[in-house]
Parts: sequence; C-alpha cells; structure tokens
Amino acid sequence: MREAEFLSLVGPSGCGKSTLLRIVAGVLTPTVGTVRMGGRPLKDVNTRAAMVFQSFALFPWLKVVDNVAVGLESRGLPPRERLKKAQKYIDLVGLSGYERAYPRELSRGMKQLVGLARALAVEPELLCMDEPFSALDVLTARTMRELVLDLWASPVVMTKSILLVTHSIEEAVAMSDRVVVLKANPGRIADEVDLRGLPRPRRPDLPQVRETVDRMYALLA
Repeated sequence: MREAEFLSLVGPSGCGKSTLLRIVAGVLTPTVGTVRMGGRPLKDVNTRAAMVFQSFALFPWLKVVDNVAVGLESRGLPPRERLKKAQKYIDLVGLSGYERAYPRELSRGMKQLVGLARALAVEPELLCMDEPFSALDVLTARTMRELVLDLWASPVVMTKSILLVTHSIEEAVAMSDRVVVLKANPGRIADEVDLRGLPRPRRPDLPQVRETVDRMYALLA
C-alpha cells in the first residue's frame, strides 16, 4: 500500500478480505509471508494503525467523549490533552452536543461516527475500515462515505492512508485510489484496478464510473 492512498479490498464473502485487514492491524499472524509497515516487519499489534468496525464496538458504559478518548490513554496523553483531542474529532464528525450521551441514546449512524472519531483521534498512519457502512441505511451510508472522503482530504486530519474492506463494488469505486479485487475458493487476488484517473466526485451516473463498476463485476463473474 502506498503512502496517503485510499485502497479498498473488494470481493465475495469468504475471500479473505477481513482476514487481510486483521493481519495488517496485527491482531492475526500470517501463516506465510511478512507484513511491513514503513519498511519494518510487523511483529505485534500495529500501533500505527486504527480500526473502524462494522459492529461499532463502543463501550456501553462510557459516554461519547470517553469512548472517543479511550485509545489516547495508552498513547501517554494527560487527561486534559485526551479530552481536547477527543473533542476535536467529535466536532469534525459532526457530533458536537452529544459528548455526554451514552451509546444507547444514539442512532446506528451516530454510533459509527463515534467509532470513526475514536479511530482518528489516535492519529494513526493507517486507518483500517471493516465494512463500516454495511449496517447503516442507504442515506446514512452515503453521508458517511462523503464524510470519510472529506476528512481524508482535510488538512486538520493527520491520517492520510485508508484501507477499506467492502462487499460493494460501487462503494469501492466511489471512494478509492486503487481497488484490489479478491476471489474466493481459494482466496486470491483477481486483479488490481487503479482509479486515480477517475475524477472526483464520482457520481454513479457518470459513464466512466459505470464502465469501471461493470468491469469490476466482470472480474468477479
């Protein structure tokens, strides 16, 4: 993966997308080969990466601000700095005013915004996203995709490399610089598609976008 790249892994269930993501995050060990981050072999949990989960993975007993700040304690930040940084990312994802709310008081989309703010707050070099929009309704998912792209382009967000796992070819084409297409049984790379030549924003009705989506569906046929 290149620095400051938005890379997506797309493919059917069972092709190994989420397994690859967990290997990159350092929570699974590859049976063959080596993962390198910044040229160095990854031997443990990847502290230079952060994860956004499909299932939100929030602590129900913590308020929004504490859920966002939870990863900052291990980075050695004092309490005041943790709260300041958590507030920055709460504001950036549009949750200002919900700092004292508990997860049970939030919609599914808002819960995922908390998960996104929590991951970005530790300012990782790599943001890993495991089907983060699949549990959301269509309109909320579209809004979230636009927000992620806006944050990725924002000069106030430190994280510039994103690795997305998705079942949706349309989503991968809309968001990515490059897409790795995986097939199942056995899990393998079918192709890599470079999308840097496609202008943004990538509306689904644009001929170039439709042609790219059709070509990627053909790869999985």
